[in-house]
Amino acid sequence: MRISRTLPPVAHAPVALTIGNFDGAHLGHQAMLARLVEAAQGLGVPSCVMTFEPHPREFFAPDQAPTRLTSLREKLELLERAGVERVQICRFNFDFAKTAPEDFIERILHQGLAARWILVGDDFRYGARRGGDFVMLKQAESRCGFEVHAMPSVTIDGARVSSTAVREALAAGDMAHAQRLLGRPYSISGRVVRGDNIGHKLGCPTANILMKHNRPPLSGIFAVEVHGLGERALPAVASLGVRPTIARDARPCLEAHLLDFERDIYGAHLRIEFLHKFRDEEKYADVETLKRQIAIDVNNTRDYFSGRARNSLAQNG
Repeated sequence: MRISRTLPPVAHAPVALTIGNFDGAHLGHQAMLARLVEAAQGLGVPSCVMTFEPHPREFFAPDQAPTRLTSLREKLELLERAGVERVQICRFNFDFAKTAPEDFIERILHQGLAARWILVGDDFRYGARRGGDFVMLKQAESRCGFEVHAMPSVTIDGARVSSTAVREALAAGDMAHAQRLLGRPYSISGRVVRGDNIGHKLGCPTANILMKHNRPPLSGIFAVEVHGLGERALPAVASLGVRPTIARDARPCLEAHLLDFERDIYGAHLRIEFLHKFRDEEKYADVETLKRQIAIDVNNTRDYFSGRARNSLAQNG
């Protein structure tokens, strides 16, 4: 997949295009991407996604912006998995925010990207003060030589699939509903870095994952699967939060204890899939109480994966 952070004054070749933040790449996004890829193949042009960095709401009101579901790297990986051939990352700053809707259409979509086919969400807005809409894009079709199509919302049980709905499910610890909205388990990726060795001291060594998420959308103790250490995912128990019993700072930390695993994996890039939430974080009176709770969490994780294996055998038998 080709990734570009600079928009040329004049495009070298036409594309089929969709535009959006695609945070989480949920089922609604996946439906858009599938339609984009199909249209691009039919036209014989590359499929292209235009996305923004940072998210416009992060730029205008960072303290009020919703937490990200995916880092930029994670989003790009998901876009590539969906079959997207090109990604145009637009740096969202004051100059970009001042772009008039007409200029966005002419200079960016028509000249810079040579869009031949454009797909947008049914609520898509663009340009300064969000002044552009679908109607304005349709009116530019004959002048700019592109087709414009709107993608209706995807629903599950009558409710719209959205990044907000995914965040709400994760915050509530409803991992099953989050998975339904995403079409896969929610995951966080990162490199294993050296921590403070607290896990070793507590008798439960952990892989410390360097996260790009300063405000992860979920917290607590989870049964997870760890990808990146071989062909098969490995079972683990993970803690995501501020470690209130042993840490003084409030920076979230993701740690995973892999069951029956003792290899040195510093530097490995892992993907942690969150399958089931056991409990919220708690602050314990002392380290011994924390150690006892960790042992319970490990046993609960073993029971969870044993039950999962039994259910799988029953379904396949």
